[in-house]
Amino acid sequence: MRQASQTDARRKDTREKIQLGGLIAKAGLRYEKRALLLGLLMDAADRIRADKIERARLMALGEKAFIDDAD
Repeated sequence: MRQASQTDARRKDTREKIQLGGLIAKAGLRYEKRALLLGLLMDAADRIRADKIERARLMALGEKAFIDDAD
């Protein structure tokens, strides 16, 4: 039983990582260096925690990108 839950957790973690990688590719950053990507994400995390307007702006930008892809 315990092994099954560990396997499910690993699958969930793997799926999440694949989805996050897909977001990097969708943003056009597939070939950027890992250090740059991490820096971008760390900077964005700080900004969205400190600025609700910036958070909303970036959320709208991302939602629009998903909608545009669905068309």
